[in-house]
Amino acid sequence: MGGKNKQRTKGNVRPSSSGRAADLLARESGVIPGFVGFGISTSNEPGYVPAVHGAEEIDHLVDADFRLVLRKLSKRDAVTKLKAVQEFGAMCQERESDIVKGVLPYWPRIYCKISLDHDRRVREATQQAFEQLILKVKRNLAPYLKGIMGHWIIAQCDTYSPAASAASVAFQTAFPLNKQPEALSFCKDEVLNVLQDNLLKETADTLSDPQSIPEEEREAKYMRLLTSSLLALKRLLVMIPQTDREALGEHLAHVLSQGKFWKYSKHKTPQVRGAFFEVVAALCELAPQLVEAEAARACSAVLLSIDDADPVVLPPLWEAVLHILSSIEDCWTHVNARKGVLPKLWVLLKEGGHGLATALHPNMLPFISKLPAEVTEPKLDFCRSFFTSIIQGLSSERAVASPSECAAIVFATMECLRFLLLQNAGEEPEQRAMQTVLISEQLLPLIDKSLGNPALQSGPLFLQITEMLVSWEKRTTGNDAKTFQRLLVDFWDGLGSLCVGYVDQEQTEQVALEGVASLLQIMQNPCKQVKRKKSVKICFSDQEAKGQGEDPPSGTPPTELSESQGKQDSSLRSSHLLELVCQLAELNMVYVCERNSERHLHFLALLLRAFPKPQVFQVLLKSEDGKPEQGLEAELGALTENPAVRFLLQRVVMWLRQDDRQGTDFLVDMVFSALHCCNSKGEQTLVLNHLTMSLKWGVILQIIQKACADAGYLEACRGWLKGSVLGERLVGLAGELCAFGLKGSPSLSSPLMSQNSHSWPLISLALSQQSNNESLIGKVYVEQIIERLHATLTEAKGMSDAGNMEPLVSFICDVASNFFSSVKGCLLLAAAEELVLTIFQLCALDQTLTHLSDALLQKMKLAYTAGVHSLVTQLGAGVTKGTFLYSAAVWVKTLLLTSTLNAKSLQVLVQAVQSLAETLSSAQQSECLLSQFICCLTPTHEEWVCLRKALPPQWVKRPLLCGRLRVTEEIPGVELWKVKDMSRLPAHLCASAVLGKIIFIAVPADTQQEETDTSELPDLRHTVAEILYALQWCEEMEHCPAMLAEYYKMLQDWNIAEKTHSNSSAKAGILETLFTRSREEGALWSLTLASYIQNTKPDASIIKSHCGNMESFYPLSEQSVCTIQVLCSSLTAAEREGLIALSIAELLNWQEKEQDCAHSVWACLAVLHCCLQAETPVEEEILLAVMATLLEWRNSREEWFLFNSDLGKASAAELALPVEMMCFLCWLVDHSPTVLGSTHWDFLLCSMLAWLETASESSGAFWNPWVQQFVCANCELIVRLTDFFIALPAGVAEQLPSELSSEWQEFFVEGIHNLLLPLLVKIPVEFPEPDEPLFPMAVVVAVGNALSYIPIQLLTQNKLPARFVADQNSSLPDALQTLLNTLGPLLLFKARPLQLAVYHMLHKIMPLLPESDRESATAKSEDEDEEEPCLSPPAAIMTILTATEELLENILGGVQVGGFAVVQPLSMEHCCILGYLLAWKLLLTFFKAAPSQLRVQYSLHLRKTRALHKLLLHLFRLMPENPALPGQPTEMASKDPKSFFTENLSLSLHQTEGLQCEVPHLACSVYYGALKDLPAMVRLWWNSQEKRVFSIVDKFTSKYVSSVLSLQEITSVQSSTQTFENMTVKARSATREVIATYSVDDIFIELVIQLPQNYPLGSISVESGRRVGVAVQQWRNWMLQLSTYLTNQNGSIMEGLSLWKNNVDKRFEGVEDCMICFSVIHGSNYSLPKKACRTCKKKFHSACLYKWFTSSNKSTCPLCRETFF
Repeated sequence: MGGKNKQRTKGNVRPSSSGRAADLLARESGVIPGFVGFGISTSNEPGYVPAVHGAEEIDHLVDADFRLVLRKLSKRDAVTKLKAVQEFGAMCQERESDIVKGVLPYWPRIYCKISLDHDRRVREATQQAFEQLILKVKRNLAPYLKGIMGHWIIAQCDTYSPAASAASVAFQTAFPLNKQPEALSFCKDEVLNVLQDNLLKETADTLSDPQSIPEEEREAKYMRLLTSSLLALKRLLVMIPQTDREALGEHLAHVLSQGKFWKYSKHKTPQVRGAFFEVVAALCELAPQLVEAEAARACSAVLLSIDDADPVVLPPLWEAVLHILSSIEDCWTHVNARKGVLPKLWVLLKEGGHGLATALHPNMLPFISKLPAEVTEPKLDFCRSFFTSIIQGLSSERAVASPSECAAIVFATMECLRFLLLQNAGEEPEQRAMQTVLISEQLLPLIDKSLGNPALQSGPLFLQITEMLVSWEKRTTGNDAKTFQRLLVDFWDGLGSLCVGYVDQEQTEQVALEGVASLLQIMQNPCKQVKRKKSVKICFSDQEAKGQGEDPPSGTPPTELSESQGKQDSSLRSSHLLELVCQLAELNMVYVCERNSERHLHFLALLLRAFPKPQVFQVLLKSEDGKPEQGLEAELGALTENPAVRFLLQRVVMWLRQDDRQGTDFLVDMVFSALHCCNSKGEQTLVLNHLTMSLKWGVILQIIQKACADAGYLEACRGWLKGSVLGERLVGLAGELCAFGLKGSPSLSSPLMSQNSHSWPLISLALSQQSNNESLIGKVYVEQIIERLHATLTEAKGMSDAGNMEPLVSFICDVASNFFSSVKGCLLLAAAEELVLTIFQLCALDQTLTHLSDALLQKMKLAYTAGVHSLVTQLGAGVTKGTFLYSAAVWVKTLLLTSTLNAKSLQVLVQAVQSLAETLSSAQQSECLLSQFICCLTPTHEEWVCLRKALPPQWVKRPLLCGRLRVTEEIPGVELWKVKDMSRLPAHLCASAVLGKIIFIAVPADTQQEETDTSELPDLRHTVAEILYALQWCEEMEHCPAMLAEYYKMLQDWNIAEKTHSNSSAKAGILETLFTRSREEGALWSLTLASYIQNTKPDASIIKSHCGNMESFYPLSEQSVCTIQVLCSSLTAAEREGLIALSIAELLNWQEKEQDCAHSVWACLAVLHCCLQAETPVEEEILLAVMATLLEWRNSREEWFLFNSDLGKASAAELALPVEMMCFLCWLVDHSPTVLGSTHWDFLLCSMLAWLETASESSGAFWNPWVQQFVCANCELIVRLTDFFIALPAGVAEQLPSELSSEWQEFFVEGIHNLLLPLLVKIPVEFPEPDEPLFPMAVVVAVGNALSYIPIQLLTQNKLPARFVADQNSSLPDALQTLLNTLGPLLLFKARPLQLAVYHMLHKIMPLLPESDRESATAKSEDEDEEEPCLSPPAAIMTILTATEELLENILGGVQVGGFAVVQPLSMEHCCILGYLLAWKLLLTFFKAAPSQLRVQYSLHLRKTRALHKLLLHLFRLMPENPALPGQPTEMASKDPKSFFTENLSLSLHQTEGLQCEVPHLACSVYYGALKDLPAMVRLWWNSQEKRVFSIVDKFTSKYVSSVLSLQEITSVQSSTQTFENMTVKARSATREVIATYSVDDIFIELVIQLPQNYPLGSISVESGRRVGVAVQQWRNWMLQLSTYLTNQNGSIMEGLSLWKNNVDKRFEGVEDCMICFSVIHGSNYSLPKKACRTCKKKFHSACLYKWFTSSNKSTCPLCRETFF
């Protein structure tokens, strides 16, 4: 079965052999034996069954499910164990406690094993499962506790924290906190035995099986067990009571006596070493007598490891070090401190503790406090070594990079230094020497080092030094007063010399001066510099260092300062500091005054900021003469005696005025330092007022900024800020700035503009900054500044060169934005409200007028948005006259009604109004504010009427020609219909766009509360109706200018139509409004109503309620007719019948109308036709009555029919009536032709032809939409009649007049098409520009559609004016040539319907054309034997190809072959490509109809002109990469995908949608036709292409075309009706094979033709089937010939087989082969061998001879080598 370690097959439910054996034993004995587990163990213990007698009985106590899980727990696979443990925990939780208790006897052994598992997930899950077991069994666990506790406490010390946490949770679940020591005491001996075995006996190999467990896993498990066991030993010692620890003394002593235990101090694993030192520390604390017994080992193990810098080891190591020093008095007798300990410590300290300073250095003070004198002698050397090492650690890499590391070293250094100074406080020579070493050699050099090091400056060093000095000052009154006084003097002398040394240098480093200033500042005010507090501060008393510190046994000296001590206790009280500051200030002033040192000036500012005292300023004035200016004395009075003020005025002001000074921030600090020395606020205000008149704006800005940033400074400046001096200067500054800005772009050198960077921010700060909800400066000055800004902005808005205003407008916007957003109640000022309006107006105007940048406009938008938000939220503004909202609404409304807005400027205006509306919506407290604003913005009813009248009327053309609207208004002149570029949008569209964008902000589209909207927006329904009207107008416009198209797209992007239709709140009101407008005005309102009903789909009952009684529509008006047409489909059948009855009654009584009779009958016919179109049932008598009425009109009112009239002079109403007659007659022909009698048919057909004659004579008036409607209706009637007579419905023919069909065929058809064909040709002559609105596209579609029925004989015998082209060789009859020359150029006319109409007509005659070339081709082939004869396809078609090839190269030249050129529908490119591809489709149709001989000659011509070569390159730019048919359902696309190759292309004249796919589909169709009809030429082209094109063509054809073409080829063979004598052909579609069997007499030949995968590009293989009676050579020749025919002939397989059969037949008839190609029939031109050699009499093909002569450059016979004549 395989090896032992193989995985069992998945799904194998058959039990293993052991399982089957168990079943067998159970059946025999009735008891399942207690099998031991399958776990691997080095001991002989069973897996889970205890080794006791009666195991079989016990095993029955275990539940079967538990038994299975317990077996799984002994498996080796980690995943299996993990799932088993989780399952065990779940079962413990779910099963009854009695069942779970049965597991307890087996649990200890399993737990002891899996709690040590290598997989940490298993260990964690084990503890979680154990918790569930404990919760279930509770006290029943007690008997098994001793077997578990050892491993349980080890698990609580697991190195994987989640596992340890889970074990601790289980322990707490089992034992409350107070019971845990008792539980451990109960099991203490068993626990210690387990730990002892783990620490002293176990190894990696004994713990795990070396044969099955990898070495790395064994080692990892052993290291984890050692670590956990050591930590567990510590936990045991800590948790058990002292009595139990004493009881374990002997056992512990045995463990400590083992050398292996002490070797763990040098273990290679850091975790083991760390755990070991934790145990040692615990032993020292809890059982010191045991450690003393092993003092030598303990001291060596701990103290000699003092340099262990592993992050895991160092904290517990130093805990152990301190405990050893405290516990073992003679510890230094066991180790050599000078050689083994201190050198290691010095190295560790020099390296900054290897990045562990935060853990190491706090132990230094306890460490040195416990060192005995014999270790530290000589003390001076010890101190030098210690402090040199620890200070050198500050330069270590980690200390430099980490502020916390550096701070830890500094704290330790200062603590130890203060401790040693306290220890050596006295006047003895040794003590004084020690003091000198500590201060002069250690502390002062450390300060010196820190002054050049920014990291040390920002650390706690200066604060520690200050605390030390405060401590010394306090001790100057105690026992050692003399000593500390001397220490202070020595320190200050040393520090003074150090600082003077730095200051007394001209090139001193800036960092050093800043360090000096920082040190002095912290000494002056240490409380401000405390960035973080230590949890314990250590200071020292006079007594011996003997107290409590961070570590209980460490003996740290007692604390002196507590955290609660006040500020006064932490500052220096002696005069040393001030004296030093004055000394440094006086020295510094020398460098400032005499050498202009900028560094020293910065230093002076820092000093004065920390020490703003008169004494310092007095020192600074020593060099001055002491007499202030006379003007100052008069202005400032006694203030001039103040040294600070004098220094400020005489020095600081002079420095601030310097033009070349870059930074003045530090000098401004000097100003506030001087103000600090003033006695009152009044004095401070006087000084600042004086400074205001003499300082630059930039300095004043800095003063105000600093005042705003500091409450103390602000209080000092309050009087000055509110005063008139500053206020008036700021107002003047604002005026000057605005005046300069209005001048355009002033020179940057002007004094004011050079300060612009300060001036505008100063104005902004003065306006927007607030203090206690009050403006920073006086309110009166705020209002004056705002007024000036508004006046300036208004003036800038009206200036023509506003582009130069951008800087000014930008500054004003910044100021306004800050002001509006920061100052509460700012818009209480009238000028502020006007300023908001002006900014809004600038935002709402087009950038082409304002010349403002996008960034500035965005800034302005934020400014006015902030203003509006403040206006609404803080003041609760309304929309009343004079308010901002009212003024803004009126301004926007005026702009909409009167201005010249284009699409871009309208969009800008809409965005501005929308932003304003959204701001109002979000900020308004009540719901009415925005609604009031919209009401002010909305035009009145009279204004809406004027706006609608101003809309251009060209919209009428599209719905009129589509039959959706009946309009009989007066026809505007021809000029109105010409293209006119719009310079501005109609005002109605502008108003609709603005309202459509904002109205749904006030009334959300999905709201359901009608009453709310009605109360807020009473004109909502009228406004929405106008918006819908504008949308409908845009939708109906044809040939709209680009601006209008952009506008309509903009509205579509905004989804205004969808929002309008989905707004349920006003749906009923809108419908009622539209219905009323339609009844009153008709026209476009009716179309708007129709569109709204279609989109909203209201209930029929609602429509019924609006319609009322049908009689209310009568007497019929044009408006009523429009409304009825719209509603007809929504009316019931009864209502429509009522309409018919009313209309018929009025129609039959037409003579009773005294006036406007024609209009009345038109309206009745229109309503009748609408109802008939809606499939309303009608009786035949009614139809006959109507026909009788028409005949009556024919006799009495012939002028109504417009026969032989000039349609260009007829009115719209006159044209509308015959149109309705034609529509009615069309309906009759379609639905009730049998009603008509002979007279009726004569009337119908003659009228139709007469109308057509009238139309053809009025082609110049086709620009008129109503004339176009007339022609279209006439053509529609022709089409319906043609369809009717082509396929007469069953049973109808017998009911028609007997001679009707013959009259139609013999007379009317010819008459119709003889008029239609010249009419179609005449249209592009009359209207040469198809892009103009005047072009009658609808007429072209209608006429072209009617001409699609033209019979072929009327095309071949057309009566078009003769048209011939010079030098055009043609064998066609004149009529056909004229037709080609006339219609051919129209293939390129830029009117798609005309192109398609011409194509459909030419497509009918293409198969007839090759017949004319037969005789000329035969004669030519006989005359021109020297060269292969070629014949041109129809010249008219080739001319089109030649004309368009270059155009296509220009259009598609940028697209590489294999790419896809996207062609815009109906563009010039689209029409050009369409004409080109249609010409090729015609050519392929012509080619397909030609016989084989002519096909060869045509293909030679195409090859010479490279026409096909160019076509194929173009096709592979026009065909999409994936020619899948769009719009397929996903399921169908995957099962039966349709592509452009599988689906026929519908070239419909009426098609308006999906035109983007037309060119790609047509290109695919042409490519398919080329492959099908010209395979040899396409193959030749493909083989000549470069590798990239070759690959693209091959992949595309194989993937999309070959399968379709092969299937069609095979199908055509199968369905072919062609029969051959002596040959049968069969096809196999599955294998793509064709089998041809040829048999004659005794000869039998079978050939198998195999189509390639990339058919027809690849070669068709001809394989040998059966053959009888044919020589091998002849057989090979015939196979080669068939292969040649199939490869070279441009036709189908059947045609190739036919050629091959003819060749074989000729061979049997005795015709000799051509000895060049070894074939009877030529492979390309299908000719026979005719040219015979006069010498050898052998005959050859002319083409073969020509090729032989040209390739060999000889004129000899290929066989006899004689000259060939």
